[in-house]
Amino acid sequence: MTKITPQPGIMDIALYVSGESKLPGRGEVLKLSSNENPLGCSGKAKAAYAAAAADLHRYPATDHAALRRAIAEVHGLDPDRIICGVGSDEVLQFVVHAFAGVGDEVITTEHGFSMYPILARMVGAVPITVPEAERRIDVDRILAALTDRTRIVFIANPANPTGTMLTADELQRLVDGLPASVLLVHDGAYTEFAAGADGGVSLVDRHPNVIMTRTFSKIHGLGGLRIGWGYASREIIDVLNRIRQPFNLSNAQMAAAEAAIRDTAFRDHCADLNARMRDRLRNSLIQMGIGCDESFANFVLARFADPAQAEAADAALRDDGILVRRVAGYGLPAALRITVGDEDGVSRVIDCLGRFMAEGRTHERHL
Repeated sequence: MTKITPQPGIMDIALYVSGESKLPGRGEVLKLSSNENPLGCSGKAKAAYAAAAADLHRYPATDHAALRRAIAEVHGLDPDRIICGVGSDEVLQFVVHAFAGVGDEVITTEHGFSMYPILARMVGAVPITVPEAERRIDVDRILAALTDRTRIVFIANPANPTGTMLTADELQRLVDGLPASVLLVHDGAYTEFAAGADGGVSLVDRHPNVIMTRTFSKIHGLGGLRIGWGYASREIIDVLNRIRQPFNLSNAQMAAAEAAIRDTAFRDHCADLNARMRDRLRNSLIQMGIGCDESFANFVLARFADPAQAEAADAALRDDGILVRRVAGYGLPAALRITVGDEDGVSRVIDCLGRFMAEGRTHERHL
């Protein structure tokens, strides 16, 4: 009897594990494990979502025209070069399905977002992991890893889970070094938290082999609705639209997203709060003796002396009802990724880790 078998690469995929949201025996926790907006979403987005309930029996527009127009107006883009998806993850999935296949190579980086190799294996492509330099994407190593089988290069900028970011000059050097046949995917999920960053718009406008992606899950606070978008040349967007499901977004999703992106006052308020609390958290961690690179996202990567200390710090936070993200799966076993919360949330993290580090030093003195 012939056995039903999956396509090549499927069984090599390790299932994605999301950030925890509950602690045994605790009714409420401070969840800082998924990089969610501590202020939630725009009130205008909530109102638009509620109003959409009156039309739940209606099929949504297949062209996403109103949402694409709103994105274009706010960011100064061409709406015909925008594609929308179920989170930016779906747009990334469109890319690999359209431009990679069995035996092709997809370049990712050492501490890059764990979905990138999953997406590569989904289509039978081979993920090539390139080392980073002190938790920063290394352009030279990416360029050195190129072969005639390379089809896609994935980078997150700002990066997750490190929070580090390439400069405009480094990005330009990367694009200049890629063959025209290789597509650069600039994942800008955290762009709004990096002051002055354009998320890859200028790269896309200058180079036909670049696509940028963005999300409504982070600064817009719509993670529960799963909405994202991409921007590229018309030729690339035309290809991606041919494999997009026509009804991939609901009316409620699009209404909330349109209201959210037009509420620039809420967006700016969130960015300002994050910048202030991120600096406060990072500076406090450094003063405690915890390593912490400058972050351009809505989280920080706290680096401890070794994996055992990171595990103990995580346990101390959990005992205090605080959930953060262990990142051993990203090649960072001695680190914790901590979402930047509001003022009270940041204070709780600082107080807890301050006690933990002080108790550790006291213990060391008595050994």
